[in-house]
Amino acid sequence: MNLHNLYQNFVLLWFFKPDNRRMKDFLRLLSFAKPYGRYWPKYVVFTIIGTIAGTLNFVLIAPALEVIFEGYKGGIPENPVMTDGFIRYLTDYYYYWLAIFTESHGVMGAVLFVVGIVFLASMIANAFRYFSQRTLTSLRTNVVKNIRKAIYDKICRLNVGFFQQQRKGDILSSISSDVTEVQASVVNSFQVIFREPLMIIVSIAILFIMSYQLTLFTLIALPAATYFIGRLAKKLKSTASESQHIMGQILSIFEETISGIKIIKAFNAEKYVTEQFDEVNNRHRSLNKRIMNRIELASPMSEFLGVAIVCLIILYAAVMMLNYDMDMSITKFVAYLGVYYNLLAPAKNLANSYSNINRGMASGQRIFAILDQQNAITEPEQPAEISGFTDKIEFRDVSFQYATEPVLMHIDLTIPKGKTYALVGHSGAGKSTIADLIPRFYDVTSGSLCIDGTDIRQYRLNDLTKLMGIVTQEPILFNDTVFNNIAFGIKDVTEEQVIAAARIANAHEFIEPLENGYYTNIGDRGSRLSGGQRQRLAIARAVLKNPPILILDEATSALDTESERLVQDALTKLMTNRTSIVIAHRLSTIKHADCICVLEAGSIIEQGTHNELLAVENGVYKHLHSMQVK
Repeated sequence: MNLHNLYQNFVLLWFFKPDNRRMKDFLRLLSFAKPYGRYWPKYVVFTIIGTIAGTLNFVLIAPALEVIFEGYKGGIPENPVMTDGFIRYLTDYYYYWLAIFTESHGVMGAVLFVVGIVFLASMIANAFRYFSQRTLTSLRTNVVKNIRKAIYDKICRLNVGFFQQQRKGDILSSISSDVTEVQASVVNSFQVIFREPLMIIVSIAILFIMSYQLTLFTLIALPAATYFIGRLAKKLKSTASESQHIMGQILSIFEETISGIKIIKAFNAEKYVTEQFDEVNNRHRSLNKRIMNRIELASPMSEFLGVAIVCLIILYAAVMMLNYDMDMSITKFVAYLGVYYNLLAPAKNLANSYSNINRGMASGQRIFAILDQQNAITEPEQPAEISGFTDKIEFRDVSFQYATEPVLMHIDLTIPKGKTYALVGHSGAGKSTIADLIPRFYDVTSGSLCIDGTDIRQYRLNDLTKLMGIVTQEPILFNDTVFNNIAFGIKDVTEEQVIAAARIANAHEFIEPLENGYYTNIGDRGSRLSGGQRQRLAIARAVLKNPPILILDEATSALDTESERLVQDALTKLMTNRTSIVIAHRLSTIKHADCICVLEAGSIIEQGTHNELLAVENGVYKHLHSMQVK
């Protein structure tokens, strides 16, 4: 372990002791900056040089004060040698050259010499402080980028069931406000945690050299200051966690309001939703007020404690001087106070960072709650190979439940290749759940679902979903061009292929007159298109993918008659020579299916062709059909 790692571990252990959980979380956040080799070597070198140069300013100016206020005593000391240690040698060497300048150029020359040295030290200190900040800026921005990428990658990998159990606002809060909070409080505190302790160590070392009696007295007060700041930070963490949770509720309300603005206006519900928002917003404001008050208290508290200690040092020094127990001139004592006061700034920054980190770690834990989420859909250790669909889809005694609520019970169904199977029944009967099980949006609770004789849990998820195209009742489109929505997820697609898919989907006729044709942006969720146009774009996307298995989940139920005719015609073309699972409420759209399965309360109660089911006396399908043809 190198010297830097020893220093890092020492600082972290001091900063987070005895809370190992927080230290682990902090180190985990820090791990997003890997590889460290890009930052730490430069940062450590720049920080050490800048810290030492900055701290020496007060020490360097002390001889000039002696010459000005105590007078020049004359004589040049012997050329110093390194016999009493390196620090003593540097001090004597500095006084040696100061004496030479005083002899040659007088008191004013000596002062100019000291001022020049201090000016040079300050320039070096600030230049290297800037270089260290540039290095740390790269680290901070890289950490935030990597955290956001990790969250996004995790969200993309999680199964569909996770998003039905979580509020969208909580997820959005983690990506936006939680990551921003981590950047503002935790990541921005990296510099404080690693630079300020170094400044404190250097300053204390210089103070010990100047007067070990005063410095020992000074250190007695530090545990008291640490205790008060620690109590404040502990209260801050719990409040911050609750604040971030409420922020998730606020984002959820915003998302629901934007999505449902038509209903809100149609029912004159603006006042109702505004009152709901105001209640949550006021709770968030109250918590934030408490957080900000405690954060603002940390800085003045630490400064007050520092000034109080300075006052005690002056009193203690006065006692020592009156009793002739302190071998220090008044000018050196002034320099001592300057070095000590220079120590207060990093101590104050540490106190503020301690509060900020406690606030930010609450956000970090919410981020980790997503990153550590176990995916209910797992990849097989030794996956079976599948490159195409050749035989049949089989449901073998399949049952499924959400949590403890049963949805499907003992489903036995075989769908041969090239056939169209329709699923009908009342809402909640389990039709969409059957369709969701085929691409493994969920895993069966019991039984097995097989494709070509192999349980689909034995296939890689990517290999499985490549076989399928899905068109839902509400077409999922993206705020992008027509071209990119049709070619979604497929690389190296030509314009000719996209146009061919659009023609099959009866979409080319409305795309061509658009402002920029296939390169027209369709707005959020395709808001610039009609319902039928959006659906035909979704069908064109499925056509381009050219899957052997097609899942149509009520793809025409929300359309007007003319749009339904165009979409149904597009679906008919799409279903040609494909295995299709169709969920429909309008029975007229599935009367030509090879087999119709009627579901009720999670079970298949009737199965057959359109004509066969109509022939069943008192059958459920016959009843549903009679209700629609009246």
